[in-house]
Amino acid sequence: MSESGKTRFEDIYDRPDPRAYFRRLAPLEYEIPQRAQAAFRRAAAERDGGTVLDLCCSYGINAALLNHDVTLAELYARYTDPAVSGLTAAELAVRDKEFYASRRRPDAAPVIGLDVADNAVRYARAVGLLDDAFAENLEEGALPSPRLRGAMSDVGLITLTGGGSYLTRRTFDALLGWAGRPVRVSAFVLRTVSYRPIADCLASHGLRTASDPSRTYPQRLFTDAGEQRFAVEAVRALGTDPTGREAAGRFHTVLYESVPEG
Repeated sequence: MSESGKTRFEDIYDRPDPRAYFRRLAPLEYEIPQRAQAAFRRAAAERDGGTVLDLCCSYGINAALLNHDVTLAELYARYTDPAVSGLTAAELAVRDKEFYASRRRPDAAPVIGLDVADNAVRYARAVGLLDDAFAENLEEGALPSPRLRGAMSDVGLITLTGGGSYLTRRTFDALLGWAGRPVRVSAFVLRTVSYRPIADCLASHGLRTASDPSRTYPQRLFTDAGEQRFAVEAVRALGTDPTGREAAGRFHTVLYESVPEG
């Protein structure tokens, strides 16, 4: 619960498998990964080749939706099903690897993931959702590992649906400094934070950012009245009207798309 800010869910982000994640977020109707898929598929089709890098990738949910014939509703049903509650993480991983392989789309794009949650990215890679995974925190000022630097040389698209409230220009600057091809960025960011510092960072790397603030995408229900008050006040402080969005009971995001100049 939250009395003065956005609720944090650290206890579900780094488990050996995603069951607790889906059980916690199901009542909150967390939906932004599904909402983002049309934009991500369009951006993936328009990228200048290369790999997709999903920031704050968690258990590989964006990769699951992007590259497989599956919906977020089906994933909620799968991971909250009492039939899987008694499985070990290893047993679930075996089932998941077969499940995702059977639903792989013919137009699947190579996807790598970056997240501070080591267990989550390890699971996503083990079940075949991520081609490679990196548990690194670039917000602490560290350089990307040599392996991540090498992977960045082939990244053509960066996606983001979670973490926009926690990431800063540090992460983007650290990554784009090692880009080896033109990179697009497609990011869904809560209206409670300003994307301007990151957009300025992207501009310094030759990317032009556009958005349509009038079109928003719901993220999830609030956990409590305190979180809603925080969101409404934060949105107003940024000069935006929460009526019909945060004031109606849900976090909302804006899509920011950045493409190379020219």
